[in-house]
Amino acid sequence: MDSLITAAARALAAGDPLGALKRVALRDDAPALALRGIAMAQLGDFVRAKALVRSAARAFGTKEAVARARCIVAEAEIALASRDLGWPAKTLDAARATLEAHGDRANAVHARYLAVRRLLLVGRLDEAERTLDALAPAPLPPASRAVHELVVAGIAMRRIQTKTARAALERAEFAARHAGIPALSAEVENASRVLNTPAARLIARGEERLILLEEVEALFATNALIVDACRYVVRDAGTVVSLARRPVLFTLARVLAEAWPQDVPRDTLVARAFRLKLADESHRARLRVEAGRLRSELQALAGVSATQRGFALEPCDAREVVVLARPVEEKHAAVLAFLSDGESWTSSALALALGASQRTVQRSLDSLAEAGKVQSFGRGRALRWMTPPVPGFATTLLLPAPLPGD
Repeated sequence: MDSLITAAARALAAGDPLGALKRVALRDDAPALALRGIAMAQLGDFVRAKALVRSAARAFGTKEAVARARCIVAEAEIALASRDLGWPAKTLDAARATLEAHGDRANAVHARYLAVRRLLLVGRLDEAERTLDALAPAPLPPASRAVHELVVAGIAMRRIQTKTARAALERAEFAARHAGIPALSAEVENASRVLNTPAARLIARGEERLILLEEVEALFATNALIVDACRYVVRDAGTVVSLARRPVLFTLARVLAEAWPQDVPRDTLVARAFRLKLADESHRARLRVEAGRLRSELQALAGVSATQRGFALEPCDAREVVVLARPVEEKHAAVLAFLSDGESWTSSALALALGASQRTVQRSLDSLAEAGKVQSFGRGRALRWMTPPVPGFATTLLLPAPLPGD
């Protein structure tokens, strides 16, 4: 490897893409193409970066298996950064296996971290955690240790384990500072800021307030009956009942919880659960059926009793009933929550992360675009969607992970 290539590689490792480009910008040999691609990725031009890295992989050919595998790993990282979550995982696994077979452990481990971060983004926390447990961060360079701790923190945040997340972020900050890469330090800082921004709204006895993730964790440890409108479950300290596939029942549970300890008139329940302005006797009969179904679902947690004017929620053991809602609620809040990270997403990546069909996500994006809340750029497969982050809200932390079978 010549001196310019070596110097450019060192510049990239130190987070200096412009310094790298100064050395290889006019070269079209395979190593220079790869380094130019990585530099463009660090500068945020993912389309150009992807094209350069692919050209480098072709230029290396099959005889230079290690270099080609490194290009594949670089392309996977570009796909992750540009939120192209449909990038083939098997291709990354094959490249990782090649790197391991040739003793390039550092890049092989990096490939594993890319796979884990993708799993985290699509909500497959158990699988991400199992993969992460097989990796030992101690012998890795500082940059890789920082990435490891960022993933640990991300899993802990999604599991609402704030002490674990804070400890991991402290270790990530130390490793990033030791690595001396400004972009990595900024990523750690952004992740740390999430813990200090509101993650949900707490609604109880007619009042509501914004709460941090730490307060959500403390709430889950109490004996309160919680109607969780972030994950569509009803829970107490020991039992969780999912109503994610029963939207009418969940709406009834939420309305009753918001009014607790008072009851709710039948016409109000019909209007909220069935989205009707006027209720007749057939709707009230349907309400009685749905109330009976809700009573059956929640029998371990609460009763649903009929009153003279409507229905009321009666917790079995809990002394308090609260509703946990997203900080911002609107029709397409789940899509906005993912776009609020400031990154550009493809509609297919959003569909994977939300566990929804791509067509459903596309309709949501079109509606948000008409309202001026999101914008798109690019065409065809390069089409991306993004929006400036919503200031002060950690909106994705309490989104439900995709359900099995979705």
